[in-house]
Amino acid sequence: MDIVTIHSIWTLGLFISFCGVVWWAYGSKKRKARFDEAANLIFDDEPVESNKDKGGMQ
Repeated sequence: MDIVTIHSIWTLGLFISFCGVVWWAYGSKKRKARFDEAANLIFDDEPVESNKDKGGMQ
């Protein structure tokens, strides 16, 4: 077995793994809600400011 064969097998394995991840991520509609929630997690730690805190009118 020479290095070209090993590289070919490695490339094929990585391509199959990539296809598996893409299928997992886009294949099921059940995970969409979970992914949408995870995408918005970065915005959840910001405190909500009211008009009183800003010095505005009530």
